[in-house]
Amino acid sequence: MIRDLSSFLKASAAAGVLIALGACATAPAEAPPVAEVPVAAEPVVEAPVEVAREPVVWDLTDLYETPEAWDAAYVELQGRIAEIPAFKGTLGKSAKQMATVYQTTSDVAKDAVRLYTYASLKNDEDQRDATAQERFGKAQNLFQSLGEATSWIDPEVLSLGEKKVNAYLKAEPGLADFKFGLEDTLRNAPHTLDDQGEALLAKAGLALSQPNQIYSLFANASIPWPTLTLADGTEVKLNQAGYSRYRGAADRDDRKAVFDTFWAAWKQYENGMGATLNAQVQSAIFRAKARNFDSVLERNMFDDALPPEIYTQLVTQVNDSLPVFHRYLKLRGRMLGVEDLRYYDIYPPIIEADTGTFDIDRSKEITFEALKPFGEEYLGLLREGLSEQWMHAYPQEGKETGAYMSGSAYDVHPYVLLNHNDDYDSLSTFAHEWGHAVHTMLAKSEQPFTTAGYSTFIAEMASTINEILLEEYMIANAETKEEKLYYLGYALESLRGTFYRQTMFGEFELAIHQAAERGEPLTGAKLTEIYGSLLRKYHGEPEGVMTIDDAYTVEWAFIPHFYYEFYVYQYATSVSGAAWFSEQFLAGDDKVRDNFINVLKAGGSDHPHDILMHEAGLDMTKPDAYQAVVRRMNNIMDRMEALLDEE
Repeated sequence: MIRDLSSFLKASAAAGVLIALGACATAPAEAPPVAEVPVAAEPVVEAPVEVAREPVVWDLTDLYETPEAWDAAYVELQGRIAEIPAFKGTLGKSAKQMATVYQTTSDVAKDAVRLYTYASLKNDEDQRDATAQERFGKAQNLFQSLGEATSWIDPEVLSLGEKKVNAYLKAEPGLADFKFGLEDTLRNAPHTLDDQGEALLAKAGLALSQPNQIYSLFANASIPWPTLTLADGTEVKLNQAGYSRYRGAADRDDRKAVFDTFWAAWKQYENGMGATLNAQVQSAIFRAKARNFDSVLERNMFDDALPPEIYTQLVTQVNDSLPVFHRYLKLRGRMLGVEDLRYYDIYPPIIEADTGTFDIDRSKEITFEALKPFGEEYLGLLREGLSEQWMHAYPQEGKETGAYMSGSAYDVHPYVLLNHNDDYDSLSTFAHEWGHAVHTMLAKSEQPFTTAGYSTFIAEMASTINEILLEEYMIANAETKEEKLYYLGYALESLRGTFYRQTMFGEFELAIHQAAERGEPLTGAKLTEIYGSLLRKYHGEPEGVMTIDDAYTVEWAFIPHFYYEFYVYQYATSVSGAAWFSEQFLAGDDKVRDNFINVLKAGGSDHPHDILMHEAGLDMTKPDAYQAVVRRMNNIMDRMEALLDEE
């Protein structure tokens, strides 16, 4: 998972300007944490493992030496932001003047990103810290101010006309780094308001971003979580960490009790969470209408110039391949010895194996070995990152849950937050996040600040492919049949979590936005009804594959990604692209491997689908782009069944 600024900026009318200037990297300001498997879109908030170990924490002095240094930089940047409106009306004077304005404002944006990054990371160390909360709020307000101060730029560029802007680009070398952004501004002409309209939307940006913060406060700090006594007498608190840890309990009665207790707690907040998610949907509809889009989906696909066929092709291919998913669920039931498969049977490992402990040092070693197919250029950057203090690795009280990589601060290396529990889940998450980190390093090595930020559409390919390489490495090096089955089963669960579950989330997100756009009220009960219908379709309840109890259909309230407009489908497209690439270069195609690294180096120098097409020949509008992941799923099940059928 990457944690950057797009969602926060998207909530302001100045987002397009800031992207053009290079302020925007690639992911939500309040990044959704990693999920049940490292790339699934729901929180994996593992409870701390009770072992003694040395803390592994990041060194934020590379950003600012002290909090006081941050305070001084904040005051200084406030003054620079206040000077930007003085440039208004000068873009048309000359190409050189336009370059001066863009470079000045880009420099401000770059420093604002650095300020935001420090504040965000410091806050996530301990979200109970009032000083850190205040600093983070100031950073958000700073971006609000920057959005307002730059809101006039796009309308003024468009008033010059395409012919004059292109002439400026041709005449002035100082505009070279801004070429893609300026061309994108021209592309956005039908959806850009006049300067008054842009200023008004910029002022509304912070207010429109609040539903996500409300969700976070409820999910992480406000709901009084119940306790449960397990069959062995252990009393557990079923907050998000407890649920994530115990939902896969070996004892089936324990699993059912965990589900019943946890979802009953969420059910009490069904109405309130429904109102919160409805507020998010309504704010998205407002932004889409304000910018002259017919729908929220259209606006979100337009942002990255993604063909709408990508969304429809993904949903079509996943629905067509649901029998493959159902084959997996039946195999899961067989291996668990469960005939009447229930939703609470989705998480326990289908086979136990002694895999040992994957502490940070062992995770580094295995990840490095597993990623050797990438070659020395990639490995050199990984080696550098793993040798430095760029990680905050272990759980602690008040710390942000899940895992993410933060790479927005251009002049500084990426940072990685983990909640490492020394198990295989943690190892897989480790490899996933370092895929994001090396992607960031590769992009920064080739791109200026203005185009170093990359699209989520490509970002999750860079991390998901690491999981596939890790899975194949662990399978190949397994010492026992049980261990091999364990890693094969984990790989299957990863595909469930990314290809099928994320697409189901995407269908839910599309359904609720379309319902709201038709004027239908989105109550908590209505959201539960829509979500429950999709749960049953995907998990084959009509075909007798799995039963979904009504009590669990409030699960939508738990998913943070629904507060990041049309984000989740990109997990599914990403695992599809990752399977497409890995299938070829694991077979020895070095050209495909090199093409993939070139995709990562391209950063945000072009629209993501165009980068994939031009650098690698991958067309995500075609069925072939999704068949590799279906082939992988069937291949894994073939291997598992062959092992199970051995005498």
